[in-house]
Amino acid sequence: MDTLLSWLQIYVLSWLQPPKQIEIIDIVQILLLSYIVYKLILWMQSTRSYTLLRGILFIIAFVVVANILHMEVIVWLMGNLSVAAITAVVIIFQPELRKVLEQMGHNTVYRYFMLWNRSDDDNYRFSDHTINELVRASFEMGEVKTGALIVVERETRLDEFVKTGIPVDAVVTGQLLINIFEHNTPLHDGAVIIRNDRVAAATCYLPLSDNMELSKKLGTRHRAGVGVSELTDSLTIIVSEETGSVSYAQSGRLHAAVSPSQLKEALQSVQAIFPEKVTLLKKGGHRNHE
Repeated sequence: MDTLLSWLQIYVLSWLQPPKQIEIIDIVQILLLSYIVYKLILWMQSTRSYTLLRGILFIIAFVVVANILHMEVIVWLMGNLSVAAITAVVIIFQPELRKVLEQMGHNTVYRYFMLWNRSDDDNYRFSDHTINELVRASFEMGEVKTGALIVVERETRLDEFVKTGIPVDAVVTGQLLINIFEHNTPLHDGAVIIRNDRVAAATCYLPLSDNMELSKKLGTRHRAGVGVSELTDSLTIIVSEETGSVSYAQSGRLHAAVSPSQLKEALQSVQAIFPEKVTLLKKGGHRNHE
């Protein structure tokens, strides 16, 4: 008990003492650290390994308490295991860390430097016509309960998945998509990958999500759609063969049984390469993309 009180007196009370002088750089550091902690908390809450992260935080808190109470054997043991533990964390959270680094890369100074070097037309991955064809085909297939899996590529290239399928390289049309996923056709099994305004490939294999929070009623098609959205920034459209409902997966989350307007809005939200430019053009009174 005396050890704990001594620690509180040395460390906690010293933190409560106001600094002698606060400089601008101190305020900047506080704001920067607060932002990093805030983003870290948001990331922890959104990751599928949130429960595992809480367990790691518990172990860290336990080691801190052991250090305060001078439990030398536990502290020594944890110190020797720390290197292996860090390596294990990197391996366990490899998909999440990859996604965080990709998001950091998408928000670099270079991105904003390139913002105004593109024309309005070059600022769009795909046209409004492509969006309309995707929405129309998805809900027409849903009406007759034709299963479909359509992955819309964004900034992260999907070459590793394109290579698993059959190249198509055709303009996106609703009829083409319906024909591809029609029962008993050579290309109906697997996923279609959309790159810009073209169907890049069909019958592509996708990784399955191991997210335990997904409903047990969901089949392989839905888990594949969520799985690819966990590893990339793509948007995946899923048409259920059992119910005919249309869903989409983005950032590891499944938006189930959406309406045509909701799917169209989701596609429009990922249409622009630089959404910031579209927002500024709208505020400036310029017409958006036709």
